[in-house]
Amino acid sequence: MNGCDFVDLNHYKGILQKEGYKLTNQRRDILKVILDNKNEHLSCEDVFGIVSKINPEIGIATVYRTLQLFEKLNIVYKINFDDGLSRYELNIGSENHHHHHLICLKCGRVIEVKLDLLESLEEEIENEGNFKVVDHNVKFYGYCRNCATEMDKKSED
Repeated sequence: MNGCDFVDLNHYKGILQKEGYKLTNQRRDILKVILDNKNEHLSCEDVFGIVSKINPEIGIATVYRTLQLFEKLNIVYKINFDDGLSRYELNIGSENHHHHHLICLKCGRVIEVKLDLLESLEEEIENEGNFKVVDHNVKFYGYCRNCATEMDKKSED
């Protein structure tokens, strides 16, 4: 474990302790999986598959309860891509606010888009609707470059 991982774990340990929870070995292992895959959108089953290689004693119910706790404490965001699975991504502060996802309808790949062109629309909604927007989440559905190319080749045949 490098120094950065130690700092990250201590940061999240502090969040848990502040709310009256302990960083148990199981929570630490699950958190480590999330930190090691912070650019991924992991389902509970994905986390379980990875963490069970580190800690074979852990059960999927423990992973599920831990992810629920982490969501409650704003350590992770729960995201639904309309495919029947909830996925989780690390909440790394304001950087996570206003990012969007491109979802490939063929292979299921999820690509994050950091570009936010909706800030002016958000301001307009706040002004016109007398409504304070705290976050938004936009999903675009289509085909990734690989799938689109593959589909174009098939249509040429």
